[in-house]
Amino acid sequence: MLASNGSRTMAEAKTPANAPATFEQKLERIDQIVKELESGKVELDRAVALFKEGKTLSRECETLLRSSQEQIEKAMNDTTT
Repeated sequence: MLASNGSRTMAEAKTPANAPATFEQKLERIDQIVKELESGKVELDRAVALFKEGKTLSRECETLLRSSQEQIEKAMNDTTT
């Protein structure tokens, strides 16, 4: 997405092109990260990078869930349909 001035948003500038796009893809990536970290065969630098990636994905999933919950609550309260 482009900002109003035509440049990329800050989040997009940090997001790799192959980053998970959907909630389900993000959740799957988190699962992969957890499995890799739990294997005990990860060097410290890689473990820190994986932790940071997992934390970012976790926040993104939380935001998506919150948005979905708000949409559901709005639909439930909508008395016009």
